[in-house]
Amino acid sequence: MFSRDNLFFAGIFVLMTTVFMVWGFNYLADNHTLFIIATLFGVFMAFNIGGNDVANSFGTSVGAKTLTVKQALMIASIFELGGAMLAGAAVTDTIRKGIVDISAMDFDPMLFVFVMMGSLLSAGTWLLYASRKGYPVSTTHAIVGGILGGSIALGYVTMQAGESVFGLVHWDQITKIAISWVVSPILGGMASYGIYWYLKRNILDYNDAVEAHIDSIKDQLSALKASYNEATASSEEKTTYQNQVHELNRLKKKQNAFYALRTHAPIAAAFGTAMIAGMLLFKGLKHAHLDLDDTQIFVLLAVLSTLMYGVVYAIIKVMHKDTPHKATMRVFSMLQVLTASSFAFSHGANDIANAIGPFAAIIDILATGKINTESPVPIIAMATFGVALVAGLWFIGKEVIDTVGSRITEIFPVTGFAAELGATLVILLATKMGIPVSSTHILVGAIIGIGMLNRNANWALMRPIAMAWVITLPASAAMAAIFFFILKILFGY
Repeated sequence: MFSRDNLFFAGIFVLMTTVFMVWGFNYLADNHTLFIIATLFGVFMAFNIGGNDVANSFGTSVGAKTLTVKQALMIASIFELGGAMLAGAAVTDTIRKGIVDISAMDFDPMLFVFVMMGSLLSAGTWLLYASRKGYPVSTTHAIVGGILGGSIALGYVTMQAGESVFGLVHWDQITKIAISWVVSPILGGMASYGIYWYLKRNILDYNDAVEAHIDSIKDQLSALKASYNEATASSEEKTTYQNQVHELNRLKKKQNAFYALRTHAPIAAAFGTAMIAGMLLFKGLKHAHLDLDDTQIFVLLAVLSTLMYGVVYAIIKVMHKDTPHKATMRVFSMLQVLTASSFAFSHGANDIANAIGPFAAIIDILATGKINTESPVPIIAMATFGVALVAGLWFIGKEVIDTVGSRITEIFPVTGFAAELGATLVILLATKMGIPVSSTHILVGAIIGIGMLNRNANWALMRPIAMAWVITLPASAAMAAIFFFILKILFGY
């Protein structure tokens, strides 16, 4: 990566953070020191979300060589920041996921600031470690673990004798998260396996058979021409030779090499468009207040899918000079960029809340002196955290991109499209059904599904990744509890 690019992203990151701190000094009457430290912890968390979670969006595109690392980083930056700015939550719950019932505690609201600060620092620290190791983990599980650990530490210092802080934990929520460790990758694997099986059976295998048949005809023509001597051939032999050449050329032209691609690729593109648009409308843009009912959304999905069907069909019609294999790779390269971009936009719109949610609670308490049910998110905070997310992707996202794109299994445009579309399908269905799942776990599971069908999955790498998934929540919780006590002591509470 060019140092000029690094300086550019670092400069934008530092400048935006500085501008936000200046804004905070004017926004808050006091508690400026706490605000500065909380801002550093918050942008640190957003930075590491970018380095780990965002890298998932374009890892398969890089692995398939559809995009270079630099191109992926640039495109992901635009869509992630766009998602965060255009569709980010206007209001974020201060008690993330309802993990702990703090209403049963009696404490100074400033102690809750330390809970949130500790959760941001602990989750960011764990994500930084995972990113440096190249392990894709769930940022949501990391921040939930941080808030869990900090809240338990808060309960420890505020509860009366004989009371158990663990009774305040909503263990049903923790159970759902634990179940998602298993359910998310399995669902992702099943979806991508099915999609890739369809594409392989109906397009790739057909292409291989047609190209093999055409090569066979070419070989027969070459052998025929090599054995034919026009100077010594009789008129009867000449006629026989010409008839054989004509018949072989006729068979060669008769091969409808693009039949499978013209038939099935537009269907896959239309289905993918419906899933992508559905994820954006039901998940990525759920905070944008579009005021569309389900009927209007489904009509819009039908229109967009039909349009995409026609566009892809038209593109394939003008690709007759390519071989079927080359045409297939070109078509699915374009579709893969589309799916990855939508994945990035939806991620920016939703998972930025893992950093901005706790921070919004912090500045709300610093401003009002009390814990409110909801905390408004200033637009400048959303912009600052969005820039931090992009900077993290740029500086530390390459290791996770490498893991997702090439180390788990071999990825090329068709498999990359199948993995991303399978993950999108599962996320969309889970969102509509209210099932808590991890988009990271789903995508990794989808890639494993591809590897299982191709019989080249790297199961040795999956062991430490799975272990990292399990450790994410308790590791973040333990660090958050420690950070809570340190902050409490430092600020004299």
